[in-house]
Amino acid sequence: MKQLLHTITTALLAIMLTATSALAGQVNLSAAASMKDALNEITAAYEATHPDTTFRKNYAASGALAGQIEQGAPADLFISANVKWMEYLKKQRLVELSSVRTFAFNELVFAGTTAKKVTGMNDLPKLGKIGIGSPKSVPAGEYAMQAIVKSGLQQKLAGKLIMAKDVRESLMYAELGEVDGSFVYRTDALLAQQAKILFVVPGKLYPQISYPMALTVTGAKKTNAKSFYAWLKGNEAQTILKKYGFSVK
Repeated sequence: MKQLLHTITTALLAIMLTATSALAGQVNLSAAASMKDALNEITAAYEATHPDTTFRKNYAASGALAGQIEQGAPADLFISANVKWMEYLKKQRLVELSSVRTFAFNELVFAGTTAKKVTGMNDLPKLGKIGIGSPKSVPAGEYAMQAIVKSGLQQKLAGKLIMAKDVRESLMYAELGEVDGSFVYRTDALLAQQAKILFVVPGKLYPQISYPMALTVTGAKKTNAKSFYAWLKGNEAQTILKKYGFSVK
């Protein structure tokens, strides 16, 4: 009996040590949905040369991610699609202030499958349905709404806007033809199979689209998270970002 208990105890300890070791090398990455494809390749490239590190990735609207982090969800590194939600977490003291920096830049476009001639903002009122990320939590939607307001189209487009939970869902609406077109990032539109870029939204209509990144207060204490954060600033990561249509400085 004692021998059996000893064997069971030893086995349990081995399992616990293995699990602890795995968690120690795990980096919890919370990033804007528009970064999904680029970051999947970036993390794969990192894992290829850092086999001791694994990733738990969470892609969603930046506002939703910020809310999750505020509620205590596991996150070591946060990459937002706008400055607003990073500033929010800074005020909550949930990110390491010294680690906040710009990761990449993007631009807003209007993409769809409609046969109607759409070459600029002033052509939008003749469309039926228009996809847009919810401005309350989706940066792409917030940028798009600012462009709509500055173009004086808010009233003309009332009732035409179909809200999406994130920019990828907005693109899906356009891909499936559920809307005539959607406001999405250029990087998302380049991945589309059916929808095509109908026009680039003039940059003067919305703030510069930048993606700030930062270690959370938890991630700043983890060696693996800090190493990956440092690697993200290097040439290999930036080359992959450019491949997916992002710009870096």
